Amino acid sequence: MPRERVSEDIYVFTSEVYAQVTAGVILTEEGAVIVDTLPFPSETAEIVDFIEEHTMRNVRFVINTHSHADHIFGNYQFPQADIIAHRLCRKAMILHAEKGLIAAREQNPELNEVVIRLPNIVFDSEATLRLGSKTIQLMHMPGHTSDSIVALVKEERILFSGDAMMPVPYVVWGDEEQMIQSLKAIRKMSLEHIVQGHGEVLLRGEINETIDSSIQYLATIKECVLKAIEEGTPLQKLLSLDIEACGKSRIPLNGLVQQLHQGNLRWLYNRFVGAEAVTSQRESESAGE
Repeated sequence: MPRERVSEDIYVFTSEVYAQVTAGVILTEEGAVIVDTLPFPSETAEIVDFIEEHTMRNVRFVINTHSHADHIFGNYQFPQADIIAHRLCRKAMILHAEKGLIAAREQNPELNEVVIRLPNIVFDSEATLRLGSKTIQLMHMPGHTSDSIVALVKEERILFSGDAMMPVPYVVWGDEEQMIQSLKAIRKMSLEHIVQGHGEVLLRGEINETIDSSIQYLATIKECVLKAIEEGTPLQKLLSLDIEACGKSRIPLNGLVQQLHQGNLRWLYNRFVGAEAVTSQRESESAGE
């Protein structure tokens, strides 16, 4: 599995099996911190082996950036660690993680050994973790999901963004306006690197341009969807709108971004059509009173 060293004691592991999802290792003299755990046991086990072979440090904490399976299924491989997440992440995992795991096992028998391990430390807005010489600031950044957080290693100005930053913003479980506000907040942080939830690590010179293009992308697809609804364009025709016409490359994540883009279009279309139908119904009911 690809491993990248982004500072003297911070590493990023990237899945070769599922959508280039990332997990981070932050080493300190008092123990290690893991940011997200990978979905498949064999890949998370490589992180465990790396820590055992290359350091004398135990894993003290695991941070889950949100509740999706590809970021939490490996929690159980760090039984000695406390798991930190947003309060809504724990709630979502209680409601959905076990059901999701059962369904995923039908597609991949490797997941039979996975055991859901819930966060035991939760917060609402911000929290600060200090371990050794590292200060890790945890901040609520909704948009991708309501429970999404980011983790900033303050000394190195390295941000683990979870899925608040991806090669294309993905909001089918969240809210595009919240995502824009979160992206604007990240832009103000003066960062050296961003470890995205999926895909390549962003360097300082790439960060602002990438964030600006993501904000513009969200504004563009919203405008296109609203125009399509106004003109009576069917959803299937709207889905032919290419991601590059909306300002994002189709290359990252081995082309998966085009599917994510279509998911965004479908979700926004259905949401706005539903909202329009509710508004029309209310207007009819008011007129009949």
